[in-house]
Amino acid sequence: MSEVEQEPGGRADADGGHGSAAGHGGFDPNVPSTARIYDYLIGGKDNFAADRAAAEHLLTAQPTARTIAQANRRFLLRAVGLLAQSGIRQYIDVGAGIPTSPNVHEIVREHQPDARIVYVDNDPVVLAHTRALRAETGVTALDADLRRPQEIMDRVEAAGTIDFSQPVGLLLISVMHFVRREEDPGAMIRAYTERLAPGSHLALSIASAGRLSQDEIEKAEAIYANASSPLVLHSPAAVAGWLEPYTLLEPGLVSYYKWRADENEPDDTGAPIAAVARIG
Repeated sequence: MSEVEQEPGGRADADGGHGSAAGHGGFDPNVPSTARIYDYLIGGKDNFAADRAAAEHLLTAQPTARTIAQANRRFLLRAVGLLAQSGIRQYIDVGAGIPTSPNVHEIVREHQPDARIVYVDNDPVVLAHTRALRAETGVTALDADLRRPQEIMDRVEAAGTIDFSQPVGLLLISVMHFVRREEDPGAMIRAYTERLAPGSHLALSIASAGRLSQDEIEKAEAIYANASSPLVLHSPAAVAGWLEPYTLLEPGLVSYYKWRADENEPDDTGAPIAAVARIG
């Protein structure tokens, strides 16, 4: 569908899709999906043989990949919980991935029972699961490409799901490492945030290059060469640059494991990093 279709109960839905970040041309279970690789790493069941094979290759190249994925999930729970407790009642989750309980709407509604959430993805398995939330009034599924922020925000605004005059929680969780350098990730983030009301917040997590050697970076990126989206391990300095227009909440841009937590961190030269920033 080219536009979001509004359904009874304040819900919108969209069909189709392939891959959490890239454009799609039909579903092929033999093409590894970034969403389903992540699902496998965190112990999910909604993945295919190609996804599992890619994930196992990743674990060979980076044995801590499963631990990192699980730490990313815990960061999401902490960040969304903080935003909900602060009073934010609207969320746009870009590259939402396969729902894993507690999912964003469940976390938020512990504090904001009438919250509205837009899940954006274009992996068909993700969309099938999100469509299953039809009974959840205020939960919306949008089939769209991460790399088209203006289109996504236009469609969300046109559907009336989100009130852009009120604060929004924008979630870019473990997706920006699927954006190529030449696609200007910083400009992409600004395009998402430019129409959000003051008091909105951005939560971002990303797997970055850290102190990995060029050989290690190339091995990790090669695993995703034939997946639904490429892997690009940006430097922590580049990620910090993307966030310069915003005010970072303490403790700033830090490891997944250390954002308002003090978890044991694996001995790894990679740098999974995360931040929550105030917009406006």
